[in-house]
Amino acid sequence: MPRVKSSVTTRKRHKKVLAMTKGQRATRHSLYKRAHEAMLHSLNYAYIHRRDRKGDMRRLWISRINAASRANGITYSQLINNLHKANIEINRKMLADMAIREPDAFARLTKLSQNN
Repeated sequence: MPRVKSSVTTRKRHKKVLAMTKGQRATRHSLYKRAHEAMLHSLNYAYIHRRDRKGDMRRLWISRINAASRANGITYSQLINNLHKANIEINRKMLADMAIREPDAFARLTKLSQNN
């Protein structure tokens, strides 16, 4: 069985890792072993924070809805409860967008939910 040299493959892999760690400080961008560790950590953080961002956005929507609903004389929890009772299916993203872009429509929606 012939001997397989892997220097081309190894160099390509090393260059890829070093390119990914290009903004790191100290040896984290220049030494392969340290760079590989840094790359694994940073990719893990990116994965986790992509999921965290979804929760952050939901919290932002809730705070916007709460501010707009309090301006209309009702709390966020009462508004959501009334919307569920009135069988009005609208998600928090759309409610928050409506509260900012169309405050009149949001006010009508809160009145509609209070009537039921």
